[in-house]
Amino acid sequence: MSALRPLSLLASVALALPLTACGLQLTRIETAYEKPSNVAVYFKVENGKGEPVGGMTAEQFEIYEDGELVSTLESQQTILNPEVTASHYTLLLIDMSGSVVDSEDAAKVSEAALLFTSEVEKNNKVAIYAFDGEEDIHKITDFTTSSGAAEARANSLSNFTPKDKSTNLNGAVIQGLEVLDEGLAKAENPLRIGTLVVFTDGTDRASRVSEEEMLGSVRDSSYDVFAIGLGDELSESDLENIGKSGTALAKDSAEIQAAFETIGKRIDQLTRSYYLLSYCSPARAGEHTVAIKANHTPEGKKNAQTGELETEFDAEGFTKGCDPNKKPKFDITQGDALSGGEDKKPKKVKTKVKAEASASAS
Repeated sequence: MSALRPLSLLASVALALPLTACGLQLTRIETAYEKPSNVAVYFKVENGKGEPVGGMTAEQFEIYEDGELVSTLESQQTILNPEVTASHYTLLLIDMSGSVVDSEDAAKVSEAALLFTSEVEKNNKVAIYAFDGEEDIHKITDFTTSSGAAEARANSLSNFTPKDKSTNLNGAVIQGLEVLDEGLAKAENPLRIGTLVVFTDGTDRASRVSEEEMLGSVRDSSYDVFAIGLGDELSESDLENIGKSGTALAKDSAEIQAAFETIGKRIDQLTRSYYLLSYCSPARAGEHTVAIKANHTPEGKKNAQTGELETEFDAEGFTKGCDPNKKPKFDITQGDALSGGEDKKPKKVKTKVKAEASASAS
């Protein structure tokens, strides 16, 4: 068997192209190919507004090699469970400063966090950290997919007592991104995707870290970052600066749960918008260009949205005997397209989807 030959991630910048501005955008993350004739492409699907498109089936994708349609019977194309090669980690960072803990909203925040973790842990390993006015954030529980552990950690928030009742929001966000880095560095899969969710009821009061430094870290991070706000102290622009991937604003305690649900559903959609398409190539030698074309009709719409991406593979030594359900061996030394260095990641669409909790609850 030949050695695995993953493609350069730089190629995905130019090759992940939508057909139209209002169609689908397919962003290649990684490609792998190996004997006997296995080809696998891991990619993300978004609509023209930059919103994730999940739940597509193998039949909604067409595969072309060098411009010629590959027969579905010949290729045996299938969508593999992305969890076999990708690790999705979500960190919930919760404001537990005095204004939250000493308010009537504390119990509702803990309850909402429990519901959030129950939703997100279906496809993610979830950790909860709390922050107050102290320099360091506080680990409630590390990354896990255990429903029992998720419930225990969410419930433990109700017993959290801040040692400093101020709000070190800026420092907490930076540390949250660092915790994601550390967690994903230990992940079992070569492709690693992280999400940070920040809940706060106010702006930074501790002044340990400047807002400019915090926003720079968010802007430069390859992770998706969502922000949930509570109360009148926060403006929509405050939230959007942190939540570059989406926001939810609860004006009062009655909207807390809806706000968490809004972001939880968004993350679920985001996770399901990653696809691992595997197939058996009919090629037996030479280098080839493979195009994946997607066709999706949104619920309630008549017109289909389409989009495509292109990548390449080398069929040297390919022969019969391919099993499309075989786990692809992505090269871990290449890192993940969404969390690697600047020379290893494609351009990331920065989607600002403002999700008002009151609207989602209606």
